Amino acid sequence: MGRIVILRIGHRAFRDKRITTHVGLTARALGAEGMLLASDDPSIKQNIEDVATRWGGDFYVTNDVNWKHEVKKWKDAGGKVCHLSMYGVNLPNAVDDLKQCEQLMIVVGAEKVPPEIYDLADWNIAVGNQPHSEVAAIAITLDRIATADPLRQSLPGGQLTIVPMEKGKKVIERQ
Repeated sequence: MGRIVILRIGHRAFRDKRITTHVGLTARALGAEGMLLASDDPSIKQNIEDVATRWGGDFYVTNDVNWKHEVKKWKDAGGKVCHLSMYGVNLPNAVDDLKQCEQLMIVVGAEKVPPEIYDLADWNIAVGNQPHSEVAAIAITLDRIATADPLRQSLPGGQLTIVPMEKGKKVIERQ
């Protein structure tokens, strides 16, 4: 699997702050390189990038992007676009195609997604055919398309590292 970027559309700053943060944190933890936020909410960018500083990785958030422009730019550069929803081809039927992508943009919405995204996407992927969380959709998709086990990866460069253990909590702080 090559580069993966998340495009979050429809974020409402007064309502979706926690979910959008979790979309970014989940994407970061499971191997995406960054998130494009099609809304103006600088606190999302700051919160997620602070986590990346403390816990490792080079995950970035670009705030207040024009989603149509970003999709077209991505596709013009040879990338593919996958829109996650509860409509479309079932994820298990698309996993092999998604794994072949060198550059994959995964789109998740908050409020009602503009109908145009269904036409612009290379794939409209159903992560279950029931209403669900976009955080769960990102997690399931990234886990299914990963070439290595994302749950066992360690991100480089963080100030903090968790030591897996059967009982208790152990965190190592690097200087």
